[in-house]
Amino acid sequence: MATIEALSVIPASVLRNLSDKLYEKRKNAALELEGIVKQLAVAGDHDKVTSVIHLLTQEYTYSPQANHRKGGLIGLAAVTVGLTSEAAQHLEQIVPPVLNSFSDQDSRVRYYACEALYNIAKVVRGDFIVFFNQIFDALCKLSADSDANVQSAAHLLDRLVKDIVTESDQFSIEEFIPLLRERMNVLNPYVRQFLVGWITVLDSVPDIDMLGFLPDFLDGLFNMLSDNSHEIRQQADSALSEFLQEIKNSPSVDYGRMAEILVQRAGSQDEFTRLTAVTWINEFVKLGGEQLVPYYADILGAILPCISDKEEKIRVVARETNEELRGIEADPAEGFDVGAILSIAQRQLSSEWEATRIEALYWMSTLLNRHRSEVLVFLNDILDSLLKALSDPSDEVVLLVLEVHACIAEDPQHFRQLVVFLIHNFQLDHSLLEKRGALIIRQLCFLLDAERVYRELSTILEGESDFDFASIMVQALNLILLTSSELSDLRDLLKQSLVNADGKNLFLSLYASWCHSPMAIISLCLLAQAYQHASSVIHSLVEEDINVKFLVQLDKLIHLLETPTFAYLRLQLLEPGRYIWLLKALYGLLMLLPQQSAAFKVLRTRLKTVPSYSFKEERFRRTSGIPYSQFNYGGGSQISEDGGLNENLHDMHNGINFALKLQQFQQIQKQHHLHSKSQTQSRFVSTSWTKEVQIAEESKRAASDLNRPPSRSSGRGLGQLQL
Repeated sequence: MATIEALSVIPASVLRNLSDKLYEKRKNAALELEGIVKQLAVAGDHDKVTSVIHLLTQEYTYSPQANHRKGGLIGLAAVTVGLTSEAAQHLEQIVPPVLNSFSDQDSRVRYYACEALYNIAKVVRGDFIVFFNQIFDALCKLSADSDANVQSAAHLLDRLVKDIVTESDQFSIEEFIPLLRERMNVLNPYVRQFLVGWITVLDSVPDIDMLGFLPDFLDGLFNMLSDNSHEIRQQADSALSEFLQEIKNSPSVDYGRMAEILVQRAGSQDEFTRLTAVTWINEFVKLGGEQLVPYYADILGAILPCISDKEEKIRVVARETNEELRGIEADPAEGFDVGAILSIAQRQLSSEWEATRIEALYWMSTLLNRHRSEVLVFLNDILDSLLKALSDPSDEVVLLVLEVHACIAEDPQHFRQLVVFLIHNFQLDHSLLEKRGALIIRQLCFLLDAERVYRELSTILEGESDFDFASIMVQALNLILLTSSELSDLRDLLKQSLVNADGKNLFLSLYASWCHSPMAIISLCLLAQAYQHASSVIHSLVEEDINVKFLVQLDKLIHLLETPTFAYLRLQLLEPGRYIWLLKALYGLLMLLPQQSAAFKVLRTRLKTVPSYSFKEERFRRTSGIPYSQFNYGGGSQISEDGGLNENLHDMHNGINFALKLQQFQQIQKQHHLHSKSQTQSRFVSTSWTKEVQIAEESKRAASDLNRPPSRSSGRGLGQLQL
């Protein structure tokens, strides 16, 4: 019925020319159609207008013939132009078939669809907005059209639509954003240019709050920063820069949602994307305040790796951001997640980059200083990582690890736990003790009380069942004690062992574990000026003690005697009569050294400088390294006939029972000897058993060879030999 009504107002020639293959005929037909519709509009006969539109849609735009579809499109545009201001009430019929033609297989039809919609939009302007999402979606697809003419036509239409939107008060950003978000991850460069263009235009409209919806399309913009096209990268960067400036000037911004996006982009493979993301994070940390507290851990996780980035610009911004972040003192009660921050720092301890590992440790230290009780709750989670970090190839990292350990060890229970773990690690990894042992022990002594550290180490090693490790560990500790500047106060205290209660207590606390090494005990006695006991220890040594390891340690001691540490001892040699036991101890060591060794020559040269003295003339007053003024003649100490301290009289001085100590040393050394013999026997038995197994296997193979029948080849060989 509608078609018949339309045919009654449109001449057949117009309808025929509207589908002609020649453009000029279609154009003229459209102009005639425009005039007819204009008359209908003036007459107010909109029913007939509706019939005309229906005819053009059904018989032309949806026709299988391309020329019909072209005619239908130009006809719908002509109808709109004829309706002018009254076109709005017919747009529901006019626009959908035009939009449908945007996906036509014929590129010329798509071109005419763009032209038709352009003319329609020029007429209806703001009334056009109701179809904006559909038009935007269509234009988005046409921006990447395979036909250059269609692309060009789409660009013209796009500019007109932008103009209409910017001047319209009917545009709904809320309805548009979901569509934009859906399109942002398209990779086609033409589509990307189209999208960035729209974002920029909409952001320039004062009444449209694009900043409020930035989290919805921010990730897509960052994705474009790594596009192959320089122009697209530039456009995306320009848009992002504009948004960042708006953020700085805006009183209210949703930092949280955007922070999540930036954290992901900071780990991008693309250098420019990383730099932009880190720059944004830097501004967010400065501006975000409390809003970012729940995201601190994520932000830190993104920033720490960037501190070691290969690009200097990224490193500079990342370091600045890291310092800004650390400068903010947040409260756990306000959502600051100490455990999450610790977890991030712990994870970065295994980073391949030194700078990142260092900053991770600084964070641990910062958290310990600010939120100690909260950090200690997670101690078991991070302790293994901290202990492994002691094997780090970087000395700076190791020193920082020790600072963290020392901070944790302020509590007695954690101090004990640290030392136990440390010894356990040294036992499992001897190379750690060899390469880093001195550095670790010295730094702990510097950070914590040196006496406290050595007492704890000694207590643990005293009961060590692994005698070989105990001996190695004690030798290492002894060498550190004798050489490190950090332990000078400890050495001074030990020098007072025979006259001072504190010195005596330290001497006794070390003695039991030092018994694991004869040379360590001798060194300790020389340091404590217990020279007669040193001489007694030397004379108590048995054949098993004088081995290669002992001689190596003795060689080190002889050379240490020439260092400033033992300057006091060398000066005491100027009074041989007074320090007879020192002289005897040194001669005892000399007698243990091979005569051709360098250490023998060094010690013999030193002893040659001692003023002449005969051991038979022991009538001069002498002490066991203690000035006469320090003796208490009325006390428990007793002086021998020749004026020296007689340890053998009651084997006591300053409360130290040296005879008992000597027994303790000999007892521990006996255990070492038994352990050594047991290991030797085990190796011998193992070797013998292996040889017996080999002999048995060889016997089996020989017997098998004898019982095996000769092969054909071997038979021929035998036959040949017989011939």
